[in-house]
This record gives sequence, structure tokens and C-alpha cells, in this order.
Amino acid sequence: MASPPAGLIQVHLRGLSEYGEVQALQRRLVERRIADAIPDVVLLLEHADVLTVGRARGAAANIVAAGTVPVVQVERGGDVTWHGPGQLVAYPIVALQEERRDLHRHLHALEDAMIRVLAGAGLTGLRDPRNSGVWLAGADGVRRKVGSVGIACRRWVTWHGLALNVDPDRDGWSRLRPCGFEPDTMTSMAEHGARHSVADLVGPMGDALARALGLARGPLLDGADLAQVIGPG
Repeated sequence: MASPPAGLIQVHLRGLSEYGEVQALQRRLVERRIADAIPDVVLLLEHADVLTVGRARGAAANIVAAGTVPVVQVERGGDVTWHGPGQLVAYPIVALQEERRDLHRHLHALEDAMIRVLAGAGLTGLRDPRNSGVWLAGADGVRRKVGSVGIACRRWVTWHGLALNVDPDRDGWSRLRPCGFEPDTMTSMAEHGARHSVADLVGPMGDALARALGLARGPLLDGADLAQVIGPG
């Protein structure tokens, strides 16, 4: 196999991705990144409807009515959240070099990337000193959450990542108290007048992540080309 390209490789998984398949892919990428067999890579995608439960104590209690939506226990920190159509998810599998081995700094970098993408859409993303993620102020002055972060780390290789609410159906949040908040705490870019598809923002998000993580910008690959990065099998 030819040597993989340098920089943060951006891989767009098209269509709606089932959570279990992407979770297994992340695990494989983490193992290969730990072994230094692949470069840093970010998966960019939309999930089919799923509720994911992080490692926070009592997180599952914040599920209100899962119904037929799958519930998956995950390795990341944090509470319960919903992923689904209309939400851009990014999973950077990145080996943190010594000068960046600070998980709070890494989380802030993920927030920085979302803030940059929002700025490109004419929106001002904000931080909340008490809560993680990225927030937008409404006309009523109330801040609501537009982007979430949550990571796992093994041998200084990070995985999981961020979710930016582009134009999802609000019904997804009615099934839970997302990150312990009431559903109306959540918002989207579309609710603030920025009409984009998830596909529109894949490239900008990959570029913003490379910049925020201090990495060279690598190529944007289609999911079908993933074997170029990780090899067959």
C-alpha cells in the first residue's frame, strides 16, 4: 500500500451512519493510530437516530422515552445525548503530541472549530463558563446549546469528538434531557437563520479542526476511499 497522505485526513462518510458501525471503525482507527500505522484522521458524518450514554454517573437516568431509538453505552465522558439526521458529527482520531497533552485544551480546540464554522455561517458561537460545548444567544438573550463535545483518550490518542446541530428535527431531543438539560436548551443553526445542509459544512469543519488542533490540512476523502488510510480488512 502506498504511504498515506500527511496532515489531518478528512473522511466524509456519506448518508446516515449506524452508530455501532462507526464506533467499531473508531476503535480500529484508534488501535492503528496508537501503533503509528496511520496519520491523524477525522471522520465527518451524520448518524441515524441514536441515544448515546457517556460515563457520567446517572447519565442513563436522563433518558425520558427512547422508544424505538437505539441506546448505546459509549466510552466518552459526559452524559446522555442524541445524534441524528441534520447534525454534523466529527470524530478526530488524533495522537496528542507532548505539548498538547491536556484534555481540557483538546476539548477547547473542538469548541474552537465549531465556533469557526459558525462564524463562517454568520453566527457568533459562545462558550459558557459553567458548561462545555458551544452556545448561541437568541433574540430573547437566552443562550442555547448548538454544539456538544465529548471525548475518550487512550495512550494520548483521542476519539469521539463533537456534534454541531445544523438543521435537525427537534423531536430527537424530546426523548431525553440532553447532557442533563431540558430539551428546549438545545438549538440549531437553522433556528438562528443559517440554512445549510450537513454536506455544506463537512469541508469547513475538517479545515477548522485541522487549524484548531494545530495540524496540517490533509485531503478530504470519501468514505469509499478509507482503505487508503487504514488499509484493507
